[in-house]
Amino acid sequence: MRLPKRERQQRLARTLADNPFATDEDLAAMFSVSIQTIRLDRLELGIPELRERIKSVAEKSFDNVKSLHIDEVIGEVIELQLDKYGFSMLEVKEEHIFARTKIARGHYIFAQANSLAVAVIDADVALTATARIRFVRPVQLGEKLFAKAEVRSRDGDESKVRVETKVQGETVFTGTFRVFRVPGTV
Repeated sequence: MRLPKRERQQRLARTLADNPFATDEDLAAMFSVSIQTIRLDRLELGIPELRERIKSVAEKSFDNVKSLHIDEVIGEVIELQLDKYGFSMLEVKEEHIFARTKIARGHYIFAQANSLAVAVIDADVALTATARIRFVRPVQLGEKLFAKAEVRSRDGDESKVRVETKVQGETVFTGTFRVFRVPGTV
């Protein structure tokens, strides 16, 4: 059922307020309209494109990564609060997939989650000790992986970090990482 324009735009604004990382493609499918209609609605409402929304969120709440160089984090760090939580986004491109199946190689999905789990730790050096992971479904070329890392507990130099990766709100990967702070390193 197609919504009247005014109602669709109100719902669009609420949806993007709740999830600023939704793509125009996701929104078009959600509202059963064309991508162009979503773009026009965003323009009328003064809502920027995805990349600008990501930058805006990052500027509002972003601690500096300490345990890695920012370029060593796989994916684009969107938000980070050290020793609390972090978000990153990775778009699956040709270099991330198996050529024959167009399915993402698992080590890229793992690397995004693992590097975010380490990046969220407030230490000069942090290393993954163990990881319990689960791939829930294959990820396809062109899909955007949104990973959320949350520090669940800390015991001395060890933290337990839970990472969940989603595509369009659907969980595709989960992992629990034990991450150690390495004392006395710079």
